[in-house]
Amino acid sequence: MGKYVYIYYAGSESDGGNAEEWGKWFGELGDKLVDGGNPFNDGGQAVHAGGVMPVKEKPATGYSIITADSMDEATELAKGCPLMSAQDGAVCVYEALPM
Repeated sequence: MGKYVYIYYAGSESDGGNAEEWGKWFGELGDKLVDGGNPFNDGGQAVHAGGVMPVKEKPATGYSIITADSMDEATELAKGCPLMSAQDGAVCVYEALPM
C-alpha cells in the first residue's frame, strides 16, 4: 500500500464541483483518503535558480493524499473527482516515495 498525492487543476472553467459533490466523493474514497487537503489561493510562485516567477499556465488549485495498492488504482479512484465535469479540469496523480 502506497501514498499518492492528487494535485487538482480546475482549469479555466469554475465548474469544479461544489462542497457537497466533493464531500460525496471523499466519502466514496472512504479510508483510502489520508488527507482531504485544501484548495490553493491564486498567485502561486515558481522558485528556480534564476529567481521567482508567477505560475500562470495551468496553476494547481488544491491537493489531497490517498492510499492505494498501485498507481493504476490511484488513477482509477481519481476518475470520480468532481473536477472531471469541468471543461479543463484535471487531477495529476503522483506516488509519494517513502523516505
